[in-house]
Amino acid sequence: MKKQLSNKRSPLHSHSIGIRIDLAAVKNAITSPYSNGLLEGQVNRLKWIKRMMYGRAKPDLLEKRMQYRFE
Repeated sequence: MKKQLSNKRSPLHSHSIGIRIDLAAVKNAITSPYSNGLLEGQVNRLKWIKRMMYGRAKPDLLEKRMQYRFE
């Protein structure tokens, strides 16, 4: 494994370098009991709605669409 990570042509090389650079954030994400999953879900939903309606609706319709929840 170490040989693969030291090889610059390996697909895992750049990924492992990025993890090493931000090791404190990686450790915190694993050990922390808190999550930003709800926020990420809302951002993802807003982007999906905007993509879906791009160029087809006015802002008032987009606002109504954001308030409507699929269940």
